[in-house]
Amino acid sequence: MKSGYVAVIGRANAGKSTLVNVMVGEKVAIVSPKPQTTRDAIMGVLNRENYQIVFVDTPGLYKAGNALSESMMKTTNSTAKDVDVILFVHDGHAGVSDEDISLIRRYSSGDIPVLIAYTKIDIMPRENIPADVKKLFEAGIGCDIYPVSARKGTNIKKLEAAIANLLPEGDRVIPEDIVSDKSAKFMVAEIMREKILLKYDKEIPHGVAIVVNVFKQQENGVWEVNLDIVCEKPNHKAILIGKQGRALKEVSSFARKDMEKFLGGKVFLTTYVKVKEDWRDRPDLMRDYGYDIKPKKN
Repeated sequence: MKSGYVAVIGRANAGKSTLVNVMVGEKVAIVSPKPQTTRDAIMGVLNRENYQIVFVDTPGLYKAGNALSESMMKTTNSTAKDVDVILFVHDGHAGVSDEDISLIRRYSSGDIPVLIAYTKIDIMPRENIPADVKKLFEAGIGCDIYPVSARKGTNIKKLEAAIANLLPEGDRVIPEDIVSDKSAKFMVAEIMREKILLKYDKEIPHGVAIVVNVFKQQENGVWEVNLDIVCEKPNHKAILIGKQGRALKEVSSFARKDMEKFLGGKVFLTTYVKVKEDWRDRPDLMRDYGYDIKPKKN
């Protein structure tokens, strides 16, 4: 029996969360085409007869612009130091830049074994793959590289086998019936944030936090969910709500359907929009909203 932890690391929007969801076989992390979709380290557990892989999906590598994004980068870097394997997810569709090489070197320079998942091969010319692999090899990157498509399942089993082969011998580190370390309440909030990321443009989605005030299942089986959508500016609130509340109704309906699928029952969803200016630079508010921000020492 083999088991261990795998840090899933890579640039923002490289496809980390999509890959983890596909490999685990269940939705454990939200996805969108926008950077900073993942804000927390989220665990997804894959159980097989002879091994258990505990994926730790991390926030995408991104230039910190506020206290929240700085905390996200710290989460990613600390996760990479305390695992058995690092899976570096690279967006193959974007090519290979010198900065990509520098990032891969940073995470492959230690004693932890590293594999590279070269993603999105279903939307790129196949002839680009050997050229990019050669570029990485010539730059001194000696990690095994697996061209994959999470959307089509291409080479996912090969990647899984390669990861399992690197894990240490040992019993399962997580009970077999658990697929994530996050609660249903957390996932309901993330589903709401995912739909906002998909519906709204530009900076607005990144300045949003979701606070679940009520999360309970009534005697008739219906889930009651009452939540606040917290944004940073009054004009953002107006955009989130939309003319005569249409935008908020639409995104709430969109989210409710996914919540019902996730929870396996009807959901009565109530949403409110509130303004807390510059909350992403206010550690007290970030802690209130569920982000693990340590208070500064005097």
